[in-house]
Amino acid sequence: MSQPSSGFRMQIGLVLHPRRDPAPSAKTIVDWARSHGGQVLIAIKDAPRCPEGVLAVTEDQLAQRADALVSIGGDGTMLGALRSVAARPVPVLGVNLGRLGFLVEVEPNDLGAALDRIGRREFTIEEHAAVVVSAGDEQVVAFNEIALTRVPGEGLVQATLHVAGRPAGHYRCDALVIATPTGSTAYSYAAGGPVVSPALDAVIISAAAPVSGVARPLVVSSAEPLRLNLLDEGGPPALEADGIVVRRPQPGEQLDVHMRAGAGQVVRLDPERYQRRKQVKLSLLDLPFLPDEMRDLLPPPPGSGPDR
Repeated sequence: MSQPSSGFRMQIGLVLHPRRDPAPSAKTIVDWARSHGGQVLIAIKDAPRCPEGVLAVTEDQLAQRADALVSIGGDGTMLGALRSVAARPVPVLGVNLGRLGFLVEVEPNDLGAALDRIGRREFTIEEHAAVVVSAGDEQVVAFNEIALTRVPGEGLVQATLHVAGRPAGHYRCDALVIATPTGSTAYSYAAGGPVVSPALDAVIISAAAPVSGVARPLVVSSAEPLRLNLLDEGGPPALEADGIVVRRPQPGEQLDVHMRAGAGQVVRLDPERYQRRKQVKLSLLDLPFLPDEMRDLLPPPPGSGPDR
């Protein structure tokens, strides 16, 4: 969100969670934009869920015209916002209406103060790489991971992998996950992959429930292009981008994979505090209890129970 020039009217695009109520946060953004001479854009399909004062546009127009995006939801909403402007990256601020929220930083109650800080240019931009899969003329972009997943009744995912033109083995598994460092704490982590620093230029390749072939996660340089050849004896998997099914590649297809640096721009107000909170959230994933269940394990406060 660079300093606007004289006569410039900033256009802020909203990206909404499909089910959770965005109205309070959206109103805060609309009121702030009005007071700063800006305009708020929203996709036509989401306009009925927003307060008055937003301009409804097509999704293509939203991606082309917005000077910045505000994602109101969880990590899935944030990833969708980043994908929508991957062709022309603009800053994206995340407002958390989700549960854990690894990517989003701002809580709804803090949104007004966050916008004021942004207005004073008190923020930094955290660049994110994307993983891009090419099949012919078609390209699929993801910021967490690209995954080939088994469709029930359709057979295992079976593919060979080449790294920078070198054979790197074959896979027979329920899912093959190719993740960015940001996505190392998502699907790849659940499949047994390592947690990788966002500062590392790398790609993480993990197999979920491998039957044979490569079973251990691989970490390779982001500068090394990957090629997957889907074997004829495998089933037609689902190709997912950040958890969204994009298409069904067929056995015999060839998929080329590479990293695109700087494809996403995430607004950070307090990077150190965000990283500390992220570490706490990541530790919660390894606990044997749900967060609400942890309360039952705590001793009662003094004086709250009968004397013994």
